[in-house]
Amino acid sequence: MDLRSNTIKSGVEKSPHRSLLKALGLTDTEIKKPFIGVVNSFNEIVPGHVHLRQVCDAVKAGVRMAGGVPFEFSTIAVCDGIAMNHVGMKYSLTSRELIADSVEVMARAHAFDALVFIPNCDKTVPGMLMAAARVNVPSIFISGGPMLKGYTREGRPVDLTSAFEGVGAFKAGKITEEELLDIENNACPTCGSCSGMFTANSMNCMTEVLGLGLSGNGTVPAVHMDRMRLAKEAGMQVMTLLENNIKPRDILTKEAFRNALISDMALGCSTNTVLHLTAIAHEAQVKMNLDLINEVSRMTPNICRLSPAGPHHMEDLHAAGGISGVLKTLSPMLDLEVMTVEGILKDKLESAKVYDQSVIRSLEFPYSETGGIQVLYGNLAKEGAVVKKSAVLKEMMKMSGPARVFNSEEDCAAAIFDSKINAGDVLVIRYEGPKGGPGMQEMLTPTAALNGMGLDDSVALITDGRFSGGTRGAAIGHVSPEAYEGGLIAFVEEGDLIEIDIPEGRLELHVNETVIEVRKENHQRIHKQYPGYLEKYRSGVTSAAKGAIWEKR
Repeated sequence: MDLRSNTIKSGVEKSPHRSLLKALGLTDTEIKKPFIGVVNSFNEIVPGHVHLRQVCDAVKAGVRMAGGVPFEFSTIAVCDGIAMNHVGMKYSLTSRELIADSVEVMARAHAFDALVFIPNCDKTVPGMLMAAARVNVPSIFISGGPMLKGYTREGRPVDLTSAFEGVGAFKAGKITEEELLDIENNACPTCGSCSGMFTANSMNCMTEVLGLGLSGNGTVPAVHMDRMRLAKEAGMQVMTLLENNIKPRDILTKEAFRNALISDMALGCSTNTVLHLTAIAHEAQVKMNLDLINEVSRMTPNICRLSPAGPHHMEDLHAAGGISGVLKTLSPMLDLEVMTVEGILKDKLESAKVYDQSVIRSLEFPYSETGGIQVLYGNLAKEGAVVKKSAVLKEMMKMSGPARVFNSEEDCAAAIFDSKINAGDVLVIRYEGPKGGPGMQEMLTPTAALNGMGLDDSVALITDGRFSGGTRGAAIGHVSPEAYEGGLIAFVEEGDLIEIDIPEGRLELHVNETVIEVRKENHQRIHKQYPGYLEKYRSGVTSAAKGAIWEKR
């Protein structure tokens, strides 16, 4: 093979380079073999990543078995749950760009012939997918796998969302401190990405659908030995991809992204997939916008409802047939000729089955006729806003109510916990967008508090920030243009009437245009000072409608 790594090891001129490689303990025989970069997001603070050393060791064993030489290097990873509801959440989405850039730097500086990516939690998956598309050398993904669900002492299934909602329930006097502690002790019983169809698992499933992960990548539990075998297979399979020179952009085609959107709608994934798939498509040089997302949502039935939208968890989806079972069900709607790391999708699905139609419903008996995500437009969101429709109660699909306006998530959460929110209110959290936050932090605390306090059937929340995959309720995020960029959300005042129509995709502020113009004349933009990386991020990030990517300057 004409190896890229020959750039750093072939010929007389590369004698100094080989000297450095030999300082690693490499033999002349190893130096002649393909060099495989293994991107490991292991650290000791993220529960989804704490076991990735073992996954990485299995990958490296697979690479060696197939004749390659693996080289492990690391990236950063943020735990969104731990970073939630304090300044740390501003560093979550922003970490995605750092992850992509750091992989690009390492991969190109060291001329790796191929790459194996080991992500798991929220931003490591899209960040690495962006890097794979950008660097475009033969690549494969093996995630760390999902966490198992937990059980309270009474046998009730719980997960991380249960813990966040438990805080609201305790504040409302609905549960005791002892009951909250029981949830706390059991919500996260194993390592792995949190057990519902939250952002991490949504993106690991999307990786499998896009074709860059082996069958089972999205659903094999972190603690099952199948995960370690899958890691070895990934290490071996990357060598086949290298031999055939199959690169990410050969796989990440417009047809693959359309398949991913269809699967996203069927699964009821996190609204964050809208941000991430848009950003990955940009790196893969594939055009994708919010209108396409709505088009796909209108034609795609929602056939799975995992937590927070329903009672099932990732281990249930895996037992029911996994992503292959979902794709088999959706096959009449998919392009089956797309390429994956395992070959053509049609061939890959021949042996796929659905074992439990209570978890993966048929197309004839879906949860709903349309997809799990809806993009809304209107004067409040001229460039769009996003809601996880599959997690909204029927009575909240259409509503109008007075605005309750907050300029930060913290102020809104405090008002909820202090019982200052009334049934019928529409909460507006602004200046939390990509630029205004900066960093577009997630709003799981206020939405979980509303649910825990029993207000999810009467109170809506809209924001130019975003939501955790664990959010449920009438929670509308990604409002674009954001307040910081002069979007109408910046000029909403207390008591203004806001109309939400999720089925029709509308989000409207009912205030006279003359009044709005007067407000604009007297308006002063709020600029939250965060010296350092966040200010740098703010200077280059685009709107949520474009995936909150960094502009090329």
